[in-house]
Amino acid sequence: MPSLEDAIAALETGDYRSASRHLKVLYRTMPENPWVRFYIARLYEETQRLDEAEQAYRVVLRDNSSPRILNQARQGMQRLETKRKTQREKAIAAAKAESDPEEAGVLVLEATPKERRKQAAQQLARVFDVEAYAARLILQVRGWRLYRTGPLAELQVYERELAATDICAFTASLTEIAKLNVWRVDYVQSLTPKPVVICRDRENRQGKFSFDWAEVRQQVRGGIPLFINAVSYDISRRTKDQIKRKPETQDFVQMCDLHLPKRGVILRFCDRSYEFDKGVIFSPEQQQQIGKLRAATLRINWNGIIKVFDHQLSDGLIWSDFMQFAETAIDFHFLMEGIKPYIDIERNEASHWDPAFQLYSGAAWMRYRRRGPQGS
Repeated sequence: MPSLEDAIAALETGDYRSASRHLKVLYRTMPENPWVRFYIARLYEETQRLDEAEQAYRVVLRDNSSPRILNQARQGMQRLETKRKTQREKAIAAAKAESDPEEAGVLVLEATPKERRKQAAQQLARVFDVEAYAARLILQVRGWRLYRTGPLAELQVYERELAATDICAFTASLTEIAKLNVWRVDYVQSLTPKPVVICRDRENRQGKFSFDWAEVRQQVRGGIPLFINAVSYDISRRTKDQIKRKPETQDFVQMCDLHLPKRGVILRFCDRSYEFDKGVIFSPEQQQQIGKLRAATLRINWNGIIKVFDHQLSDGLIWSDFMQFAETAIDFHFLMEGIKPYIDIERNEASHWDPAFQLYSGAAWMRYRRRGPQGS
């Protein structure tokens, strides 16, 4: 039977086949020996099986108390991190050389199930060099998180690394999102024999567009906050400090985008700009009223549209966790200020929530284009 010294000597001379053969025999005869486990991790490391090496080193660190072996296992973990960083830097340099290094993009993290969150947090911490506790806070159980912006080529390297973990993530090009044909729907002229909408293009030119329901591959829905400047009085303060103004949410503007990938078009419905006094009546309760609609009437009319979509598009994807995404996106101020939202909402001042919805819908479009319906 080979000795541990035989396996070590084979490792040191680069004879990895012999080292593997020796260690297999040793592991069968003494599976609890910590040094056998340690050198199995070393073998994985030397043969560039870095993920398996990490798992093996973690087992050694978890199951042993000897300072000597713990110190060597920690050194092994540090070497793995150094190798990964070197590989990542080379991959980023190669990716930038093969594409436009100035093209900007975003990296979006998808929801992580609770049962996979602990393992995923360790993997995220390793990829992005953050503390495991902080990584766990980054991962969301529901919805998407806008995690990082920067050169698209660099973000795609991280995307490929994450693909080998328990974390679902994708990248999207901001250049491609800016080019999307977002047509804002004024009203639906007819539903039979096929839907016909009156809409406006990116240059605000009105036109007519007809399509088949089967062309709609996914929907993106969300509520965008509508703010008012609320005034409060604090009688305990001096006169000039008594009045305070701060924005408060008054209501939510309802949005629904229909994605038609083969036509290269996004049809955008907005309850505040839709002309309910024209075109199709979607439900018996719908009230057509010229002028400003009351909130209750607006909700009835909007629900009528959504019911038709639910019936006609029952097999399609629906992305509706906009709120979770927007809360992670609106603080990327420079990014939000560079996105044209194509949303007709009357505001006293610009809001980052509008471009956040454009980004959310655009990211969903890019994700579908790369993965198709099976990527849901």
